[in-house]
Amino acid sequence: MGFFAKVKSAMKRHFLTGVLVFVPIVLTVYLVNWLDEVLMGQLSTLPPRFNPQSYIPFRVPGLGVILTIIIIYVVGAISSNYLGKKILEGYENLLERIPGVRWLYVVLKQMMEAVFNLLEEFQGKGADRFRGVVLVEYPRKGIYSLAFVTGDTRGEIQERTASKVVNIFIPTTPNPTSGFYLMIPSDQLIRLDISVEQAFRMLMSAGMVGDQNYGNKKARPQRGQAVEPGKEEGA
Repeated sequence: MGFFAKVKSAMKRHFLTGVLVFVPIVLTVYLVNWLDEVLMGQLSTLPPRFNPQSYIPFRVPGLGVILTIIIIYVVGAISSNYLGKKILEGYENLLERIPGVRWLYVVLKQMMEAVFNLLEEFQGKGADRFRGVVLVEYPRKGIYSLAFVTGDTRGEIQERTASKVVNIFIPTTPNPTSGFYLMIPSDQLIRLDISVEQAFRMLMSAGMVGDQNYGNKKARPQRGQAVEPGKEEGA
């Protein structure tokens, strides 16, 4: 590679690195500022004596976000006790009786639960739900997808299959909160020696962020080596 080609390659690499660093920072600042503007607009509808901005002679940047965080914390603390749970149940029952609003509330609630479940998995707090990371030939032979083992297939489904079958979840990219539930013979899965967190990073980045240490780990099993769904990953 010639001198100018090396310079061009270095400039391109530095520019792309700058984009990866700069764009998330700018977008974060922009979104926080936008959220603050929206929340402050909501505060302006309150009567003056209930509006914190009325007692401050100047605008406080981020006040809307700070107050929202405080309100969310207080609501969470109240909802954690018996009385708060009963109040919340009554509020939910009221919303579920209103046509249109019921559908919106249920959808939003399920979305939030899915996001928090995802965060628990990403932070390693839900390892008891996902029992390992595997590769599966999907959507056709010769093409592989990342999947998570969620447990053993039991009951009539297992009785009607010729081999040991396990439950797997194939998440979508870049939103792994949705995906496909499949029941696959264990000898058709390839067990991976990576953590659930590492797999989520790969999925959410569409493969741009991978497991840099994978090559230093023990050799992966070949296709046809049975997965042990009853064991936790890394056990």
